[in-house]
Amino acid sequence: MNKICLTAAAVSAALMSAATYAEVDFHGYMRAGVGVSGENGSTVAYEKNKVGRLGNENDVYGELGLGKEVYNENGKSFYVDSMLAVATDGSSDWEGLGVNDDGSDNIALRQFNVVAKGFIAGDQDAAVWAGKRYYQRHDIHISDFYYWDTSGAGAGLENLSVGPGKMSVAVIRDDSGDVNVNNFDLRYAGLGLWSDASLELGVNYGLVNATDAQDAASDFNDGVMLTAELTQGGFLNGFNKTALQFGTEGYGEQMAGLGAGHYFNATSNDGAQGYRLINWGVIAPSSTWEIGHQLVYANTSYDSKDDHTIISAVIRPEYKWNDNVKTIFEAGYYDEDNSGVDKSGSKLTIAQALTAGPSFWARPELRFYASYLSDYDNDNAFGAGNDTEYNIGAQVEAWW
Repeated sequence: MNKICLTAAAVSAALMSAATYAEVDFHGYMRAGVGVSGENGSTVAYEKNKVGRLGNENDVYGELGLGKEVYNENGKSFYVDSMLAVATDGSSDWEGLGVNDDGSDNIALRQFNVVAKGFIAGDQDAAVWAGKRYYQRHDIHISDFYYWDTSGAGAGLENLSVGPGKMSVAVIRDDSGDVNVNNFDLRYAGLGLWSDASLELGVNYGLVNATDAQDAASDFNDGVMLTAELTQGGFLNGFNKTALQFGTEGYGEQMAGLGAGHYFNATSNDGAQGYRLINWGVIAPSSTWEIGHQLVYANTSYDSKDDHTIISAVIRPEYKWNDNVKTIFEAGYYDEDNSGVDKSGSKLTIAQALTAGPSFWARPELRFYASYLSDYDNDNAFGAGNDTEYNIGAQVEAWW
């Protein structure tokens, strides 16, 4: 019996017990849909982190999580959490969760960890954890851009009360190919400023732990990433976040590369230094309109080649006809210069949506969309002689 069958059997056995199921937390995320393009058959996905994801995704993706508090006595608790992720192109009825053509896995173990609380005297929210987990991820939803995400296997102390805020410290494995790298992650969050404003500060240090043989064969460099994020609540009946990040070496490459602070490149040896300024949020100027927005500027410089610079802007206004019906618009544009190679493009989308509530974040959301894509520097971006393309389709997104 293969691993997938064993996993399915274990999950099925758990679900067969009504008593067990009633005590288990079931959580996750999914997106799926169908669509056609003008020249490329099925829906085209084009630079979604830069021009926005609405009407610009062509995959089936899901995360299925099961969690359970397995112990709670005398103020001390242990919580076990797990999650599998699956990804396919949605092209057929039977899609085996094996290996893609490029060798990557279609099914992945994303989380498997234990969180213990109540072991820090007088600080009930402080937690000790170990295992593999999503770790305090920061992302812009409308472009699926994770700008601070050091998830992986590790251990740490989280949400420890220190002064007016909360401190978290962790060590998370972040290998670079077959070279061992450990990410030392230190964060201080919840530092109150003025009314409804708070500041979060973070330092990530990527420590390369190469073997003697690897050291003899290659040069490796540690890297540092600094992050400061200001959150302003109550901003036009929504919120606004402004983040400033600076990185060196493997982290520096990720600034203009729109990396998340993991997948560290241990062989970065060209003096890479980078920074980025991010502003994003959601506002509600009236009871019938909500607007999501993103603005990103990033630059990475090197010792021996030209800079890598990118600017990206995305806006997603939503008009609410009632609590469950919306019309959504999304416009995105980016311009990029990577060592003298120019790239730029845009996307326009209109969608009619059925939603589980009036909020910008209400899900499930079922969308019927039309998108127009343009590439301004590549005449063959969407096939020979095509620098524009359109997508028409339907998609559903949900989390729970």
